[in-house]
Amino acid sequence: MKTRAAVLSEIGRPGPYADTRPLVVEELVLDPPEEGEVLIDIKAAGLCHSDLSVIDGNRPRPVPMALGHEAAGVVRQVGPGVRDLSEGDHVVAVFIPSCGHCPPCAEGRPALCEPGGRANNDGSLINGGRRLHRADGTPVHHHLGVSGFADHAVVSRNSLVRIDPALPFTHAALFGCAVLTGVGAAVNSAGIRPGQSVAVVGLGGVGLNSVLGALVAGAGEVIAVDLDDAKLERARELGASRTFNSSAADAVEQIRQATGGGAERVIEMAGSEKALELAYRITRRGGVTVTGGLAHPDKYAAIQQVSLVAEERTLRGSYVGSCVPVRDVARYVTLFRQNRLPVDQLLSGTLALEDINTGFDRLASGEAIRQVITFD
Repeated sequence: MKTRAAVLSEIGRPGPYADTRPLVVEELVLDPPEEGEVLIDIKAAGLCHSDLSVIDGNRPRPVPMALGHEAAGVVRQVGPGVRDLSEGDHVVAVFIPSCGHCPPCAEGRPALCEPGGRANNDGSLINGGRRLHRADGTPVHHHLGVSGFADHAVVSRNSLVRIDPALPFTHAALFGCAVLTGVGAAVNSAGIRPGQSVAVVGLGGVGLNSVLGALVAGAGEVIAVDLDDAKLERARELGASRTFNSSAADAVEQIRQATGGGAERVIEMAGSEKALELAYRITRRGGVTVTGGLAHPDKYAAIQQVSLVAEERTLRGSYVGSCVPVRDVARYVTLFRQNRLPVDQLLSGTLALEDINTGFDRLASGEAIRQVITFD
C-alpha cells in the first residue's frame, strides 16, 4: 500500500526548518505486516526533542528515515502470530520494542531490551526487517521502530500497547513517550516518596511531565528550573512550588539556600551536560540525581567524584522512565482520567503533516511544549 510520511534524507540542516525543509512529505510504499507485526492507521503523532535531535545531528541515525516515535492509532491488520490485537483496537506506540526474553527484559527492564536497542540504532524493526521503501526500491529506515509521522505504519507487536478507545488520540499519543519518560523518571527512576523535596531541571514536554509525576507521587515541594521564564510560569501553573532561572550566575546557591542544602530528588531533562552538572550540585547529601535528557554522545559532564562517596549520593540514568509500558501506560491513563495527571495541559496545539518543519521550528525555539500532528 501507499502511505504519506515525513522523510529525513540529510542530517544537520540549519534552521529555520520552514525554509531549509529537512523533512519532506513523500509517498512511500509500505509493505504488509509480517510475522509478529501490525499495520496501524496513525491518528496522532507528537513532535518531540528526540525527533529534533535526529534532525540537527545530536542523535545520528541512518538516512533516509521516516521520523516520528510518539504516536497513537487504530489497528488495521495483524500479521501472522499476532493473537492479542484485533482490527479496530486503539493502540499507543512505544519507542523501544521489548523482546520479552533477553536479560534486561527477563529482569523486568524492557526499556533496556537488547534486540530493541540494536534495531533502533539500525533503523529497523526488532526482527531486523524494513517495511518502507520508495517507489524505486530504495529502503527507508524506521525511526525507533515506529515512524509515526505518516498516515500508516507497520510496527512490531512488541511496540504497541492497547488503550481505552475513549481516550482522544491527541492525548493518547503523549503516553508513548512524553508521559512514560517524564512521569516514569519521577515515579520509577527517582523513586519519589511522599513529602520529599524534588527539583526538575529542563522544562520541555518531558520535564513538565516530571513535574506532574513528582506531584502525583506526593512530593512535599517541587522546584522547577529552566532558562525560559515562560516555561517556569507554566511549571507554576501546573503546581510547582518554586521556580528558578538557571541563567543566574548564582542559581545553584539560590536553590541550595532555598532548599536547606539541596533537593532530595533532582531530575534533569534538558539533555545538556551543563544542566546535569547543575542538577547534581543542587542535590542534597544522600540524595538522588536522575538524568533522562539525551545529550550529544560527545558531551561529558564534570561531577565531583568524592561527593558520590562522602555524601552517599546516587547518580542514575532513566530511559523511557524506567517503565514497563504495558503496566505503566494503563496506570498513567487512569491517573489522567482522575484529573491527577493533567497531561492535556501540555498540548501547545495541533498541525497538519505538511506543516511539520514549522512545528520543529517552534519546538527548537521553545515556543511550543508538545505539538501533535493529526491525521484524518
